[in-house]
Amino acid sequence: MDLAKFSSDVYELTDKLSKNLRENDLPKLHNVCKQLIIMYQKNLVKINHSVLELICASNLIGRGHSVEVEKQISDILVCDIFAKKGDGTTIVEIETGFTPPDHAMDTIDYFSARIMSKIARYSQHCSKFSLATPVIGILPIPKLFLLPPNARHDSDIKKIKELCDRYYKNPYIEYDDILNAHLHSIYLINIDKGFAKELDPQGYVELTTKLLQRSEVDY
Repeated sequence: MDLAKFSSDVYELTDKLSKNLRENDLPKLHNVCKQLIIMYQKNLVKINHSVLELICASNLIGRGHSVEVEKQISDILVCDIFAKKGDGTTIVEIETGFTPPDHAMDTIDYFSARIMSKIARYSQHCSKFSLATPVIGILPIPKLFLLPPNARHDSDIKKIKELCDRYYKNPYIEYDDILNAHLHSIYLINIDKGFAKELDPQGYVELTTKLLQRSEVDY
């Protein structure tokens, strides 16, 4: 653990991001910076993930939200970013595409199941749920999550549940969680330039569908 290096990096990025914020928003961003340093001291975060959180937090702060990072939202869930604006709440989960060595032979299915499970689980706890990824990554978003619950077919829900159940058993992803899950947007994060671009899920899926290989779930 190199606290001095971590602190230097997040302070440098905070200063860079501050240039795009109003004066009265700067304390909010500095507070996120301090939260990340405290969590690094507890060995709860790493620099690559913290950089992504900080960029997304800056985007939300610039649009009037207050932001917390690594927030406990249930007995089993800690979200990357929890934002509030008025009566509305937003959760953003950041995905880098990493898969553990144990899933070297089923990387796409494992990653797909992780994305689906996050949409199903986290979206219960907020008004708006978003995924975020670096611009170098592609998120496999099933088209089912682009539809309202009353337009989702039972067979498609069961197909997603079967794939999730292969990887998530404690607890299982419930049928109704998939039925009622909602995805508000996708953030594409440009780390080098220090900004995040928000896209609607439909536009993101149309942009990436041709680049994705087919797995057990139809994208």
